[in-house]
This record gives sequence, C-alpha cells and structure tokens, in this order.
Amino acid sequence: MPSAHLKPSSHLREVFGTLRFRLTVWNTAVVFVFVLTTLWGVREGLQRFLWKEADDQLLGDASEVKATIEQYYPDSVRIHEALTIKAKTHSHRGLHFRIFDEHDAVLWTSPNAPPVPFPTDLFQFGMTPITAGHYRLVHVKLDSPSLPRYTIRIGTSFEPLEADILTVTELLIVVGSVTLLVSPVGGFWLAGRATRPIARIIDTTARLHPSSLDERLPLRGTNDELDRLSATINGFLDRIGRYLEQNRDFTANAAHELRSPLAAIQNSLEVALNTDRSTDEYKELLAEILDECGGLRVLVNQLLLLAENDAGRLLVATEKVELDGVVQKAYDMFLGVAEAADVDLRIAVLEPVRVAGDAGRLRQVVNNLIDNAIKFTRAGGAVKIKLWSSASDGTVRFSVRDTGSGIPAGDVPYIFDRFYRGDKGRIRDRRTRGTGLGLAICQSIITAHDGRIEVESVVDQGTTMTVILPAATGSELSTANAEPVTAELA
Repeated sequence: MPSAHLKPSSHLREVFGTLRFRLTVWNTAVVFVFVLTTLWGVREGLQRFLWKEADDQLLGDASEVKATIEQYYPDSVRIHEALTIKAKTHSHRGLHFRIFDEHDAVLWTSPNAPPVPFPTDLFQFGMTPITAGHYRLVHVKLDSPSLPRYTIRIGTSFEPLEADILTVTELLIVVGSVTLLVSPVGGFWLAGRATRPIARIIDTTARLHPSSLDERLPLRGTNDELDRLSATINGFLDRIGRYLEQNRDFTANAAHELRSPLAAIQNSLEVALNTDRSTDEYKELLAEILDECGGLRVLVNQLLLLAENDAGRLLVATEKVELDGVVQKAYDMFLGVAEAADVDLRIAVLEPVRVAGDAGRLRQVVNNLIDNAIKFTRAGGAVKIKLWSSASDGTVRFSVRDTGSGIPAGDVPYIFDRFYRGDKGRIRDRRTRGTGLGLAICQSIITAHDGRIEVESVVDQGTTMTVILPAATGSELSTANAEPVTAELA
C-alpha cells in the first residue's frame, strides 16, 4: 500500500528530471525574459514617441499663437476671438491660453483654461515644454519692438496621451500573457522533437549486449550535433567490438598455447608413473618437463606483459640508455647462434647513441628482432645490423635486415597481431617455432617509448625491421622507478 502512494511522486520526479522538461523550463524562461524585455522596450519607445509628438505639436501651437498676435495687434478683440476659436477647435487636447503683461499679471485667459493659475516661476523655462499638474506647458515671450512685452502661456492636457499609453500597455500585457501561456506548450513540443533522436539513441544502446554489438544507431543525414553523437557512438561500438573480438581471440589462442605444453607435461608424468625406469631415463623425462616448464614460463610472462600494456600499466623507466652498448651485447650473444645456423651476422653501422627509456625492455626488443632474423634466414644467408642517429628529425634508428624468404604483402599488416604466424613463404621448423607474441611485445614496448616499428619486406629477397625512437635530451634523462622486465624472448 505505501508503494502505491509513492508511484505518483516518483513519476513526477522522473518527469521533472527529464531533459525534455528542463529544456521546456529553460525555453519558457528565455521566452519570458525576451518577451518581457521586448514589450517593455516597445512601451517605453512608444511612450517617448507620443510625448515627443505632443511636445512638437505644443511648440507648433505656440508658434501659431505668436503669429496670430503679431498679425492682429493692436486689435485685442480679434486676438482673443482667434485664440478662443483655436482653443475650442482643440478642446479634446485641453488646449488653453493665458496672456500676461510685463509684470506677469494675467491680462486674458481662454474660457477652457484651468481655474487655478500656475505659479509665475514657470516662466523661466521659456520655449521648453514643462509639466505642471496634468498639463504640459510652454511660454512664448513677444520680443518684437512693435509689440508689448507680453508673455503667452500655451497649455495642453496630457490625460488623453496617458489614456493612449494605458491602452497600448493593456494590449501589450494581453499579448505578453498569451505568449507566456503558449510558450511552455510550444517549448514542450519543440523539446520533444529535439530529444526524440536522443530517446532512440537510449533505446538502441539499452538493447546492446557485449555478446552482440552488431546493431548501430541510425543517422538522419542532418550532420547536426545529434547525428555526430550517433556517429561517435557507432565508432565507439566498432572499437568495442574489435576489442572484444581481439580479446576472445587472444583468450582462445592463449588457452591453445597453454594446452599443448601442459598436455606434454601431463603425458610425461603419466609415462614416468606407469613404468619403473632407470635413473637416466627419469633424468631425461625431467629434462623434457623442465623444458616445457621453461616454455610455459616464457609464454606466461609474455601474456602478463601484454595484459599490462592493454591495461595501460606498461611502465618504462626514463633513464639514460646507451643503445649502442645494448646492440653490441646482443650481437656478441647471438654470434654463436648465427654461426651454428650458418648465417653471416654482422654489424654494418654502430654509432654511439643515447635514448631515454628502459634498458631491459629495449634489450628485449633488440634481442627479439635479431633472433627472429636469424631464425627466418636460410643457411648461407646474412643478417645485417645498423644503429644510427638521424639529425634531421631528432630520432635514433635501429634496423635488422635479413636475406630470408621475406613476408608476403598480405601478411605484413598482421605480423604484429598476437599469436599471428605467417607460415606462407616462411621457413617453419622446430627452431623457428614460437608463441607468436614476440613482435606484438616489441611493438608494445616501442610504443611505450613513443617510438614505432617499420617493416619492409620483399618475397625471396628478405625483410628489414626498423625501430625508430626519439633521441634523448637532457630533460628526459631523469631516472624513474619502473617494474622489472618480466617477459622473455619468443
């Protein structure tokens, strides 16, 4: 029962919390401020215009009165008749006249003039219209030598003007009220149209599931912000789909790679337990198991390094690394391996260069590339090593070129994929078998050092792997702590 009472309030909270409701409120508020400001401006502008027009008309009346007096003087009877007729003609404006002598005493007053005379200190304003009570006044002094020094006061009531302004104000209030009543309805309708694509985006994304990301948001072709939002979400879904697919493949391949050595270890143990053997036979079986365990350790370390890279936790130290020393040591280490494989391993260029990075992980890259070049080079072939600095772009370049069978053009884009083995056109025997993670690890390490790896390969002519790293500067040679290298060569 209590939950039933909560439903209306929760529904109201849901409605009030929607973007559509907030857009409606903001639209109404903006319209209210705009309409209020506009109507106030219209009223003030119209009022100023009407007042100016009334003042101009009053000044025109003053000029006519002065001309009448100059025309009929000294016939005061005709002057009074003319002014009386003019006052009656404009009675709707409350037009009236008063004539004062040079001592400011009243000589004549039009029949419709206000009964209470105005104070004489108003004379100082002259031809500038002034307000006194409900009247607008202007004074004219006769300055002609042939006329007496009379002062004529011309006045008109501004009550009709105020009535017109009041009428306009009432009309503007009606218009503003109707606008303010209609604006929330129109705003709610417009907000609904504006948020309808967002509602479709919400409905579509709500249906998406990590196991099925094939559905995409429709594009209306308007190229507005909502269309760009849909395109951005679609691109994000594409990246998520590729990421999930890579993870599924990575998990399946990792399981497959782990299954083989584990099965070999289990079979070796079962054979050892099923039959009594001599000490030498046990030692041979244990050596096989140890060899498989070593391969497992390498694979697990490689998987751990790639997992750290995916999680953004592949730390590299920023210490000064003399890369020429790393390359020299790698050459010395693989020289015997190359001789055993009848491969001519030699250093063509070895410049003294320094880079900022992790010496252990850079050594891992150098060892991996040299080891791969030797493995995939036939007997009688050659592997050439180069290390030099490029002053034009401030980089250090390390290349390993072999004279092996090369990589087919269709395989080149995938050689850095995890567990990828391009068997076609490549020498594949027991000594070249690996986990398929070596180049992927090299790319991760080089990327973490802000570098890149370039590949050039021609079938039946050979392959060149070139590592490009930024050269070290003084500001980069500060030592930082980093995790020790845990992965090993493939």
